[in-house]
Amino acid sequence: MDGDDFAGKAAAEAKGLNPGLIVLLVVGGPLLVFLIANYVLYVYAQKNLPPRKKKPVSKKKLKREKLKQGVPVPGE
Repeated sequence: MDGDDFAGKAAAEAKGLNPGLIVLLVVGGPLLVFLIANYVLYVYAQKNLPPRKKKPVSKKKLKREKLKQGVPVPGE
C-alpha cells in the first residue's frame, strides 16, 4: 500500500513544471534571444556600414612626433 501511495505522489509531482526550469526559461530565453540578435546586427553592420573616419591629427601633434623622431620640421 505504501508503494502505491509513493508512485501516485511521484506521478502527481512529475506533471508540474520544475521551478528551476521555469526560471531558466524566463531568464535564459530572452538572454539567448538578445545575444543572437546582437550578433546578427553586428554582422549586418560589418557588411553594410562604411568604416568610421579617423579624426584628423593636429599639426601640433605631427610636429611633436617628428621632433621625437629627430626629423627636422619644414618651415623652422
